[in-house]
Amino acid sequence: QVQLVESGGGLVQAGASLRLSCVASGSIFRINAMGWYRQAPGKQRELVASITSGGSTNYADSVKGRFSISRDNTKNTAYLQMNSLKPEDTAIYYCNANLISSWFSTLDSWGQGTQVTVPS
Repeated sequence: QVQLVESGGGLVQAGASLRLSCVASGSIFRINAMGWYRQAPGKQRELVASITSGGSTNYADSVKGRFSISRDNTKNTAYLQMNSLKPEDTAIYYCNANLISSWFSTLDSWGQGTQVTVPS
């Protein structure tokens, strides 16, 4: 019923920038919050940034000052602007949405992920 699709990942050198996009579609009544998570090989998935429907944001300490999350409520889209990328940022980045479906069920939906690689 609900699908999230990420895009914008790639391989870039340290210090470069990328912008990830996440588009939510399907039987959506309301999106409460959206977030970006990442998972490196052998590591736990961690929250990178989140944003509420009202625009309040939260960031992991490791990305504060470098990453910025935003959303376009008219397009059900979230973005993650990543600046000054470091090798430690290498991971698969996943989009998440906490939403109310058209059936008025609250659920978490996940995208397939997009790879970000920053060589050391």
